[in-house]
Amino acid sequence: MYPGSSQAYDRAITVFSPDGRLFQVEYAKEAVRRGATAMGVVCADGVILVAHKNITSNLLVFESMKKIFKIDNHIAATASGLVADARRLVDMARLEAQRHRLLYNEPISVESVSKQLCDTMQLYTQYGGMRPFGVSLLIAGVDSEPRLYEAEPSGALTGYKADAIGSGKKEVDEFFEKEYTNGLSVDDGINLAIKALKKTTDSKLKAENVDVAVILKGKRLKLLSDEEVNRYLSKA
Repeated sequence: MYPGSSQAYDRAITVFSPDGRLFQVEYAKEAVRRGATAMGVVCADGVILVAHKNITSNLLVFESMKKIFKIDNHIAATASGLVADARRLVDMARLEAQRHRLLYNEPISVESVSKQLCDTMQLYTQYGGMRPFGVSLLIAGVDSEPRLYEAEPSGALTGYKADAIGSGKKEVDEFFEKEYTNGLSVDDGINLAIKALKKTTDSKLKAENVDVAVILKGKRLKLLSDEEVNRYLSKA
């Protein structure tokens, strides 16, 4: 590494630039910004996740492209960025949720599993020979209350009432700032998210490229069927 070479800061994850930046973490965030849009909304009676899938070929098997992942009966996650990285983190979260059930005989809290994931993501920004996870996660669930958290590649954890990740984040967040109100029903929350998603794409939304998950208080995670998704798409 040569002093004064700006490129040197790109190569090492453990080296800060003179202005206090970790370029590899910023590059990971750029991978997230180029990913498909996903969002979550906290409602009065539960929490919902809506994720857009980029269908690039008619030869794709739609069912093989999953954007919403079950972590436990009461927790789900969606991702934007490198989906392979997301899958690895989801596996870690599932394992942590199972360990908690076996050890304490109770379901893990949404905040606890989110913090565990962020601790792992932060660890990958500290040591040489590693790279940050090129993905952001929205982790949604219901314990005592409906909850929604965003986990960033840096390991930062933030709670939200409504939030988006991916290429359409700016448009969706602006829409939520204007349209979101406390006490939304789950039905209204899904309609709101679908309307926000339509603002991020010029192509027609179909059930094949939209995943919707609902977690109601006292009930298990439910992934909506194509027929149910189409009903919401037709109303938006």
